[in-house]
Amino acid sequence: MALAHAILASLIDHPCSGYDLAKQFDGSVGFFWQSTHQQIYRELSKLETQGWITSETISQEGRPDKKLYSVTELGKQRLKEWIAQPCEPTPIKDDLLVKIFGGYVASQETILEELERHRQAHLERLSTYKALERQYFQNFQELSEPAKFHYLTLLKGIGYETHWLAWCDQAIKLLKSTV
Repeated sequence: MALAHAILASLIDHPCSGYDLAKQFDGSVGFFWQSTHQQIYRELSKLETQGWITSETISQEGRPDKKLYSVTELGKQRLKEWIAQPCEPTPIKDDLLVKIFGGYVASQETILEELERHRQAHLERLSTYKALERQYFQNFQELSEPAKFHYLTLLKGIGYETHWLAWCDQAIKLLKSTV
């Protein structure tokens, strides 16, 4: 996936400024597609040059002018075309798994500390996802169509974090049983 498609998907429902898009990105698409604010701004400029988005300058009192970005019909068409293309499952590329694979050359204490640290990080992310679920997705049957798709993405995140927690627990238990 290109950053361009993540931006189009984020802007498709409503226009927003680059600053608001970057903040929104951090709390939604950014959970599964990492990008810096600088990369987002650079991509917005490219998308505008390509005619996939357009911007409107809004004057503000006492603050710099703000640009509101919107998806054009061409941008919507490009997003639809990209969505229609088959995609391959993403291969796993995870530092922790490489550390575990070769972990027998280090102390078990080192590996257990790393597993505990990862367990805590996944627990915190799961907590964030569960809070989003409680806040925005109480009743699946009453959700708008866009909200249903957003919820499906969140459910994948919940499953992902739940699986990681279970694996961390299993790995910790296994390693502690051999100490």
